[in-house]
Amino acid sequence: MWVLVFFDLPTDTQKERKVASKFRKEIMKDGFTMFQFSIYVRHCSSSENTEVHIKRVKKLLPELGHVGILTITDKQFGMMEIFYGQRLADRPNTPQQLEMF
Repeated sequence: MWVLVFFDLPTDTQKERKVASKFRKEIMKDGFTMFQFSIYVRHCSSSENTEVHIKRVKKLLPELGHVGILTITDKQFGMMEIFYGQRLADRPNTPQQLEMF
């Protein structure tokens, strides 16, 4: 499972920039990596683990701005096409999930 966090936070004042920066740094501490400027992703090994990280993001929500949280499967993430200009780019490294029998 993948958790994507999309955000558009105000940065007009120094205080707003500080709040936006703190939100970004805190989700990075929780294992999210930048996919695009305001889109961060994190791989989770199970739906239970996904819920843990979603709850953590919700606790960090700033007072102002828009934040979206989306969960997708490994298969859906793997079907994504990424382009740099008109050139198809390599997919990000996808962690391999271990299966227990």
